[in-house]
Amino acid sequence: MFVDRIKVFAQAGNGGRGCVSFRREKFVPKGGPDGGDGGRGGDIIFRADRHTDHLAHLFYEPIIKAKNGGHGRGKKMHGKNAPDKIVKVPVGTMVYHSVHDGMRFEGEQSEDTIPNRVSSIDDSEIEEQPRRFTDEQSIHNQSTIDAPQSDLLADLTCEDQEFLLCKGGAGGKGNVHFKSSRNRAPREYTEGGEGESGHFLLELRSIADAALVGYPNAGKSTLIQQISAARSRIAPYPFTTLHPVIGMVELGDYRRATVADIPGLIEGAHRNLGLGHDFLRHITRCRLFLFVLDMAGSEGRSPIADLESLRREIALYDPRLSDRPWFVVANKMDLPQAKENLRAFQKRFSQRIVVPISAKEGRGIGELKRLLGEWLDRHSELVTNQSQGGGMRLTIRQGEEPRTQSAVSHGPT
Repeated sequence: MFVDRIKVFAQAGNGGRGCVSFRREKFVPKGGPDGGDGGRGGDIIFRADRHTDHLAHLFYEPIIKAKNGGHGRGKKMHGKNAPDKIVKVPVGTMVYHSVHDGMRFEGEQSEDTIPNRVSSIDDSEIEEQPRRFTDEQSIHNQSTIDAPQSDLLADLTCEDQEFLLCKGGAGGKGNVHFKSSRNRAPREYTEGGEGESGHFLLELRSIADAALVGYPNAGKSTLIQQISAARSRIAPYPFTTLHPVIGMVELGDYRRATVADIPGLIEGAHRNLGLGHDFLRHITRCRLFLFVLDMAGSEGRSPIADLESLRREIALYDPRLSDRPWFVVANKMDLPQAKENLRAFQKRFSQRIVVPISAKEGRGIGELKRLLGEWLDRHSELVTNQSQGGGMRLTIRQGEEPRTQSAVSHGPT
């Protein structure tokens, strides 16, 4: 199952509490306090991984929890720091912070069960406790993202890029920190801080050098199989492909390019007709568009009208996409009426490069690969379309303004 949108609940680990202990040793009367500090709670970190191509693993486990830190012990023994929870996500994943909509995931604690603590001590700094969510409801509508109620936190566009989603709570202080000349036997300690938590929306936008865009049954899946080792489903009915399929194309001279087979678009796709938004958002990261047209008109449509409709749908979805370079691939040249339609098409779009091919018979594939390499060399600058959060690692705490750090590759700092 291919999943490219998912809503999750994340809960970082709580810090361990400090210890109240006194030194008890032979021949050492009044040894004084020796209670150790609690361990730090585990962070939750998203890591972009090129070997992960969808979010299905989070569909079945939408609650992400890190472990709590260990409690402090006597003899000034520090509690164990909890390991970070690292979640691998595909390259191209966008992370949104979702405004709470009344949902409560199974396993969350209600505010009624949380002790009434308003602050915790973290290296002599007092931080406000994170807000917890209540109200019991099951997970619903995993595919819906309400843009006005979601804030983009990060855009993971590079391999091994990491994003600190929730920070674990700080460990509590043992009674050894409260001794003084006037209080030689303190019995005070502090509880560990609570880890950050919240609801988040993950959206995958496939990253590829070129995108095959066209109507259903235009031959995109057959073409991606001819130019790469990808195996997209092929059948004689529309909407055979329901999710993007990315193939690696060998261009020669030790060069290669990634090409995405985008599911078929129909008129009104910008209004989300025919799952239009689910398909269109995957082309926003592709820097080159290849419009695959049924030049024979086997579905009863005109190739000229098909191209104008596809261009219009893309412009209505996002006007910035109209500035991307695009070329035309005239498919199904082995069928009758294809040559006549191609002459009319070239007359209408005389300034455009049209590559006639037959994906079924494999004709024109070599020329298409050669031209694809030239086009990509001409437009070598990678387009990501979303720069907010990309290439950065964000750390956000309750009650503070967001601050950014450089993306890391080997765990949190």
